[in-house]
Amino acid sequence: MPRLPLLFAAASALTLAACATQPVPPAAATAAAVPQDDTTTYGLYLAGHAARDAGALDVAADYLGRASLSEGGPPYLRRKAFTAALLAGDVTRAAVLAPDAPADGDEDDSAAALRRLGVLVQGVEAMAQGRYKDAVALLDGPGVGYPHRAAALLLAPWAEAGAGAYANAVNAVPVGNDPLAQFVARLNQAQLFERAGRNGEAEAVYKQLLTNGDTAGIVSVAYGVFLERRGRSNDAQALYRAALARNIGDPALGGALARASRHGQAPSLPTIRQSAAEALILPAARAMSEKQNEVALGYLRLALRLNPNHDEAWVLVGDLLAVAGDAAGARAAYGHPKLGSPRYQSARDKLAWSYQNGGQGDEALRLARETALAMPGSRQAKTTLAELLRENNDYEESATVLTQMIEQPGAQPDWRLYYLRASAYDGAGDWTKEEADLQTALKLRPDSPTLLNYLGYAWIDRGEHLQDALAMIQRAAVVEPQSGEVMDSLGWAYYRLGDYQSAVAKLEEAASLEAADADVNNHLGDAYWRVGRKIEAQFQWRRVLSLEPSDTLRAQVQAKLASPLGPDAPTPPPAATPAPPPADPAPAVAAKAS
Repeated sequence: MPRLPLLFAAASALTLAACATQPVPPAAATAAAVPQDDTTTYGLYLAGHAARDAGALDVAADYLGRASLSEGGPPYLRRKAFTAALLAGDVTRAAVLAPDAPADGDEDDSAAALRRLGVLVQGVEAMAQGRYKDAVALLDGPGVGYPHRAAALLLAPWAEAGAGAYANAVNAVPVGNDPLAQFVARLNQAQLFERAGRNGEAEAVYKQLLTNGDTAGIVSVAYGVFLERRGRSNDAQALYRAALARNIGDPALGGALARASRHGQAPSLPTIRQSAAEALILPAARAMSEKQNEVALGYLRLALRLNPNHDEAWVLVGDLLAVAGDAAGARAAYGHPKLGSPRYQSARDKLAWSYQNGGQGDEALRLARETALAMPGSRQAKTTLAELLRENNDYEESATVLTQMIEQPGAQPDWRLYYLRASAYDGAGDWTKEEADLQTALKLRPDSPTLLNYLGYAWIDRGEHLQDALAMIQRAAVVEPQSGEVMDSLGWAYYRLGDYQSAVAKLEEAASLEAADADVNNHLGDAYWRVGRKIEAQFQWRRVLSLEPSDTLRAQVQAKLASPLGPDAPTPPPAATPAPPPADPAPAVAAKAS
């Protein structure tokens, strides 16, 4: 089958990073790409930009920082150096480099926003150094304006608490129309009430937040830990269970329930700096969702300056650095969560996939095996291992791992495991087992468009059960009308049934949705040929050759282009694989025994 939709999209854009081993220093990784002229301000500036373009944020911060120290340098150098230092995680240097307001008051909007961010950075650095009164003056003063005012207002109460002004801290709930800021501020208020010993007021705030809805389980975790610290473990367990029913598999809730169930020691009250760091996570996550990646990375770096052990922040930093092309930095970030952390599993998954996507399958498998061994009860660790085994063409072991999960005593039937095992059987060429698993998965999840399309396409491609396959794919198309894969399957079904006009219509739609898919363009070429549009058919086939098709598809398309029969051209034989040289049986036996 040319296309296998992967349910667990582990190789997505945000999983390109990561490694548990020591990362390659960015300077070494980009030395060849960075100009080495460090004798002039302009040379340092160019070197800094080249390093940043190469994804080496640490190196960029060093070059641009040195450039900014040049006497008489333009003001934009200081702004560039400030940004580079912050994004690289050197908050202390960024606070020193924070741009000042111009003497003449003339600055554009972007320069003004950067100056306000500088005040926020200086406020965080003051908190990190324990200078809470200075932090209050910075965070609650006029210097931090839009777009960073909301973040400053979320930090200011913690600075007040650090300065001992709890009366100001618990009342510092910002007004406005920003629901996220209101939510974080109220959550902070509950924690500040507890820190001040006003537990009844803290609980009232938690209850009010729960009544407003807690779809992500954030309030339940915070309130549950509060209850555990009060010795109310049973109440905490009920809260965690209710939240887990809405957030199945959530690691933070699962870990909290396990701890409360065994009446383990509740986490101690976070420090002021830890709580302040937590207040920056949701604004950072929102910036990520809005594709404001530099703002998000800046906020996360500030959070880590306050709490260097914030695992969720490290994972998010890894995600952002991976997207920015800083693979070494991303890998270092993913390496921070340790075994026992709720974020360890996701960090290790991303760690392994970074190597897989970087062409280092052996290292990816080593990491996945190591994680599965360290977390024998983790379903996700085994799933990741099975996926990586399949990606590295070890289909038999991939199927074995999934079979162990499926047949584990007490395991509930899970259509996703059958689906993944079907993919492994597909790679192994075992259609009988693949078909059986797909049918079992479809019985467990009869309305899944992924399964309907997958099995339907498989039947169509094999010329089996064509009417049933068409009906299945039509059902999938109702659910996912904008899916290029589903439209391609639908068009290919019409093609196999001889309805070439309908095939052209659906395959043209598929090509508009998946313009760079070699299989879609190949199918469209075949359909064009059948309706007499032979020049367009040849164009589509030539396009296939430019889209990095598989060796098999390339040979098929070349045969069609070379033959006047088009799709009826004889199928070329598969490329011959040279026989391996005869081996001495003794070493092979010894290796197997070992």
